[in-house]
Amino acid sequence: MANRWGYPDLGFGVGLRTVHFPYILNQHPRVDWFEILSENYMDTGGRPLYVLDQVAERYPVVLHGVSMSVGSTDPVNFEYLRKLKSLAQRINARWVSDHLCWTGVAGLNVHDLLPMPYTDESLRHVVERIRVISDFLERPLVLENPSTYLEFHVSTWNEWDFMAEMAGQANCGLLLDVNNVYVSAFNHGWDANAYIDRIPADRVVQIHLAGHTHKGTHILDTHSDHVVDPVWELYRRVYQRMGGIATLLEWDEDVPDFETVHAEALKARRYRSSGEIREAA
Repeated sequence: MANRWGYPDLGFGVGLRTVHFPYILNQHPRVDWFEILSENYMDTGGRPLYVLDQVAERYPVVLHGVSMSVGSTDPVNFEYLRKLKSLAQRINARWVSDHLCWTGVAGLNVHDLLPMPYTDESLRHVVERIRVISDFLERPLVLENPSTYLEFHVSTWNEWDFMAEMAGQANCGLLLDVNNVYVSAFNHGWDANAYIDRIPADRVVQIHLAGHTHKGTHILDTHSDHVVDPVWELYRRVYQRMGGIATLLEWDEDVPDFETVHAEALKARRYRSSGEIREAA
């Protein structure tokens, strides 16, 4: 099922990481597309921006941020958005994404993706901010479900229904992080399959896959290893419901060589081909 904006299924991509710059520039690997961390290129020049320009000339690129702070009570940071918009235009970004979270208060960025309470009040708040941000960027914003380690007693919505309602009211896209669904479901005792089944298929623009660190009592979203089998099975479920969606493999700690990361991303093709596509609910 296609998303409502007609954003394409770009295939199977990987994150652009500095350790792989020489390999990418010299070998021009046959990767479908790259995702870049927005903040790494918004206030820099020199070699990083040179490499990004070279990559963007050859491959489709999307922007993924960690500092938009959509859920914050601070005023919307239009200087940040101005830089983000300029970067998106420079590289012809296919879309721009961030997270459903807040990252600081009183102008202080704590460099972490902090969870939100899911209430009617927070829904109204975040919907209004998404509308303002999307209007400024002149494109739909795409928001990712975060991995979380605590819940708020005041929440009156579960996460998946909150995200579905938010996407509908704000007319935004969703980046469905399948690993985050698995991590949060384990940490909080949720039903990961129910989560997948309740997300509106026509809002999903992109998928994330990643490895994590299982600590026994809880899971940390570390992006430091191969994707585990239960996450692959959730990905198969997503594909059966929604069809082909641009899929990105994240590997951000203990990063191996490019071939290993790319091979992990290409495993997604196997899970797409191993089951029939059913009509989305």
